[in-house]
Amino acid sequence: MKLITKAIAKKAQAQFSRGSDMGQLVVAKFFDPCGSWSWYLMNQDPDDPDYLWGIAKGSEIEVGSFSLSELSTVNGALGIGMERDIRFTPKPAKEILERLNAGEHI
Repeated sequence: MKLITKAIAKKAQAQFSRGSDMGQLVVAKFFDPCGSWSWYLMNQDPDDPDYLWGIAKGSEIEVGSFSLSELSTVNGALGIGMERDIRFTPKPAKEILERLNAGEHI
């Protein structure tokens, strides 16, 4: 599965200038189908599309950068790669962070 479509890239790159501003939207969710990790994409550098910024939920919840190439090449416990949640709809980053911190599964 292609993690970032042209439509997602367009939305994420349009928000790049907002940096870590939690008022922007999370435009996509990626997850490890064999594990508990999820990544919520807020923005992408238009000059370096490998550089992504968002929220990661694993053993802890963090806001920061992650790499598209790393997400694309990692295989989980059963050799299954990362997936994009095709049912995810964009939501404010602040809402996602609050819900994750409250223990909700998004």
